[in-house]
Amino acid sequence: MAKIVRVGVTFPPDLLKDFDAVIGKMGYENRSKAVQDAVRLFVSERKWLQEEKGTQAGVLMLLYDHEVKGLESTLTHIQHHYAHIICSTMHIHLSESDCLEAIAVKGNATELRRLSDELTAKKGVKILKTMLISI
Repeated sequence: MAKIVRVGVTFPPDLLKDFDAVIGKMGYENRSKAVQDAVRLFVSERKWLQEEKGTQAGVLMLLYDHEVKGLESTLTHIQHHYAHIICSTMHIHLSESDCLEAIAVKGNATELRRLSDELTAKKGVKILKTMLISI
């Protein structure tokens, strides 16, 4: 049996509350199993995206906190850098602080990955969901 490694993770209180509510409804007996499953899902999705090649098209769905200083400017700058693969964007105000952007993309899989990775890594980006198809 593989050795278990213990790690510490910090959560914003609201996220932990939502996480606990969801895993409670799903019947998880503890957070560890739920976190392991979430990490496995993240890793498998990212592995799949990393292995794709050729031309792809799709949408990057980006949820972020627009109150994080400089984030909107940074996101806009990144998108301008990738203008050759971004077809369109739609910005939606969800709440006082949360914004959703749908970024329609078409281009080389490697460049789409770079765009996705750059956006995901920024502080204040809560979720980035990548939905791509090979064309």
